[in-house]
Amino acid sequence: MVWVPLSPTSSDRRAPLRAPSTTTMSLEWLTDWSCSLDGLRDFIATGIQSFRDCDATALVAVACLLVLFVWYCYHVGREQPRAYATVNALMQSAEANGVQNGFVYCQSPECVRCSHHDGLNQKLYHNLQEYAKRYSWSGMGRIHKGIREQGRYLNSRPSIQKPEVFFLPDLPTTPYFSRDAQKHDVELLERNFQTILCEFETLYKAFSNCSLPQGWKMNSTPSGEWFTFYLVNQGMCVPRNCRRCPRTYRLLGSLRTCIGNNVFGNACISVLSPGTVIAEHYGPTNIRIRCHLGLKTPSNCELVVGGEPQCWAEGRCLLFDDSFLHTAFHEGAPEEGPRVVFMVDLWHPNVAAAERQALDFIFAPGR
Repeated sequence: MVWVPLSPTSSDRRAPLRAPSTTTMSLEWLTDWSCSLDGLRDFIATGIQSFRDCDATALVAVACLLVLFVWYCYHVGREQPRAYATVNALMQSAEANGVQNGFVYCQSPECVRCSHHDGLNQKLYHNLQEYAKRYSWSGMGRIHKGIREQGRYLNSRPSIQKPEVFFLPDLPTTPYFSRDAQKHDVELLERNFQTILCEFETLYKAFSNCSLPQGWKMNSTPSGEWFTFYLVNQGMCVPRNCRRCPRTYRLLGSLRTCIGNNVFGNACISVLSPGTVIAEHYGPTNIRIRCHLGLKTPSNCELVVGGEPQCWAEGRCLLFDDSFLHTAFHEGAPEEGPRVVFMVDLWHPNVAAAERQALDFIFAPGR
């Protein structure tokens, strides 16, 4: 805007350009600001009216979903990425971690399954704290109690049941379990009886060529011979053995309650020759039940758990708690052949899902 003088003086015929006054600019700015406030007020009023018109239930649902989404993003962001592992990758990993002649030899002096030392309870509690930090303390009360009072539990248990490594309190205790305790897995194993038997018979032919074929392990017994062929030993698969029993190994992946991710999980073929006696002993923990699927069951063979004898039957599963004092023997004639069972460790039915996940973390192989 240019201001032109109405009557120029004689001394200065050219009037200089003058800036607009401060009063004029303030009026224009106030007018624009007032217009902006009116627009903002209208916008806010429109938003409030839209909010009032919406259904309250829908708004609450949207708010809940938003909160859950934020929580999920936070939770996932804290997790360490887990790489997808194939069966071959697991086998290669096991080969690199000390698998020799079909048996896993623990290479860590800190392994809670194989070494007993004064700091075991502290180590277990440290593992539990690390788990709770990553996930949650929810549902960990019984495990926390068990670790805190582990020494008392192990030393004060009656002689009939004394797990050697870890005792989880408040679990129902009984030497034998009914088939319904893990009905799905029992029925699955029994349906595949012939498959497992055929793969065993192929393996057992190698005994005619040498005293201890590759992949088999001879166990110490007071008398006779006791052989085991492990597919999973102390939570680790045995690659060479799994390749020789591919259908049986795949079957393990279909079991819902198989312990496969901690040191208390095993799966093997167990062979007792005639005249064999297994010395009385306790298993390492009460969080599992041991399942025996009978493959070959001659007469005069018995399993005794907690003083109660039972006999195997071909094609049938026998479930028991091996934290009880137990023994097995084969008193049949040599011509009857060996007693053979497929043995797999399953979760105790009263160990909750959250507890299973935590125990897998605490007792992971090599931890």
